[in-house]
Amino acid sequence: MKREILINAGAREVRVAIIEDDQLVELLVERPEARRMVGDIYLGRVEAVQPGLEAAFVDIGTEKSAFLHASDLVYDKDDDDDDDDDESDGDEVADGAQDADARGSDAPRSGRPPKKEAPLIQDVLKRGDTVLVQVSKEPISTKGPRVTAQVSMAGRFLVYMPFASRVGVSRKIGEREERKRLKEQVNAFLPKDAGGVIVRTVGEDVTAETFERELTGLINNWKRINRKRQFMRAPALVHRETNLARGIIRDLFSAKVDKLVVDSRQLYNEIVEYLKGVGPELVERVQLYEESQPLFDKHDVEGEIRDIFKRRCDLPSGGYLIIEPTEALVSIDINSGRYTGKKDPEKTIMKTNIEAAREVARQLRLRDVGGIIVCDFIDMETRANRDKVLQELRTHLGRDRARTKAFQVSDLGLIEMTRQRVRASHLQATTEPCPTCNGTGRIFTPETIVRRVERSVKRIGVEGRRDPMVVKLHPDVAMYVLEQEPDILSRLEKVVSFPLELRDDPLLRPDEYKLVVKGAQRDVTAQYALA
Repeated sequence: MKREILINAGAREVRVAIIEDDQLVELLVERPEARRMVGDIYLGRVEAVQPGLEAAFVDIGTEKSAFLHASDLVYDKDDDDDDDDDESDGDEVADGAQDADARGSDAPRSGRPPKKEAPLIQDVLKRGDTVLVQVSKEPISTKGPRVTAQVSMAGRFLVYMPFASRVGVSRKIGEREERKRLKEQVNAFLPKDAGGVIVRTVGEDVTAETFERELTGLINNWKRINRKRQFMRAPALVHRETNLARGIIRDLFSAKVDKLVVDSRQLYNEIVEYLKGVGPELVERVQLYEESQPLFDKHDVEGEIRDIFKRRCDLPSGGYLIIEPTEALVSIDINSGRYTGKKDPEKTIMKTNIEAAREVARQLRLRDVGGIIVCDFIDMETRANRDKVLQELRTHLGRDRARTKAFQVSDLGLIEMTRQRVRASHLQATTEPCPTCNGTGRIFTPETIVRRVERSVKRIGVEGRRDPMVVKLHPDVAMYVLEQEPDILSRLEKVVSFPLELRDDPLLRPDEYKLVVKGAQRDVTAQYALA
């Protein structure tokens, strides 16, 4: 697979595009006003302990308190040295799909059920306690950040976990003998009682000397954090994770990437200097882009970025997806569109569904969609075909750096799945609710607005008011009245016995109206606009 990384670095924004086979599959954006938090370490103060939730709320200095679950506390657990997979993880980046600056690909996940039952949180924490925590999930919508006390420090080849007690290996290193060799290699120099380590995927061919040098650096960094916290008062930021661009180099840039192109000379020099120390063989794959045409325009990326905010996503054969994010879940509907095939309907459906499975996996990565996702594929007659579509979906989800899980096709023909979410999607992060429709994507029709005006005017008449009234409408609604219901005001005047005047007001929203007492210029809309 051809793989490229493009980095567009501006004064107020850094964007990273990951390209696979000439298709944009991931977009990462970092701005000063929306700095990424995953991996940051804070000294927090416990604000409340909630035994019923098995959680505590911790003040780390953010707008909303952080959520700390009992399973994320530091406590003694029974380890089983033969269970490699339990504390290793095959993702390229810790905690997150589109999070190249996270803690490291193979860090343990917060919220993962511990082998030993977690202690009662009220026995460990109380209000006013200080606790060192690391952000594992950023604030999303109305929720504050999620944090863990099981801190991990990510390097390029290793993830150091001060509170763990053994060596693990990334699941993407599949051969048992190789896993065993790497564990023995790291155990040979891991200081006693120093903590635990996970060997990351890119560490497969690394020498023991390189491992030891990086581990020493990570342990020393952890010691600095512990010393620093002694002189800080909660809430306070103790350690900030590396920025987006540097995190990309640490976590993603390897021999599997054909080239990395960056349009900032300063950033280019930083990348080259870093690689000289950890991967000198990769330096020749880094290119400085100096042409006048913008980097993303040159590689036809901007158009694909604009498309990630559309509901509709077209498939090569003529079918299409409709992607609808909601508060509870994301629904994806697959339609055959103009593609009708030739003779066999089942083959037509199968081809569309296979294309859709590939595109669904790509769109989830590209849009950074997380949580519960329900895919409504076109109904297929045979179980074998349904299984093929599910397998195709799972295969392409396997390229995703976020944890995903797709379940069997349900009796209704739906595939339910989950995707790890550590931050708001691109749609949530870069848009805001429409002030007209309040985020529904719909507004009331002109006829509906006129009926509301009619009811409001009648309420005024019931109260016995006789002041002349001005009805203000958006120009489009006013035009509807003139063309479709020109006699509406005269009919209402007979009912309420006071004069009415129609005016258009371009400052109003399309589904907004105002009732103003003409002489006093007093707006009485709120008093009478009940429905």
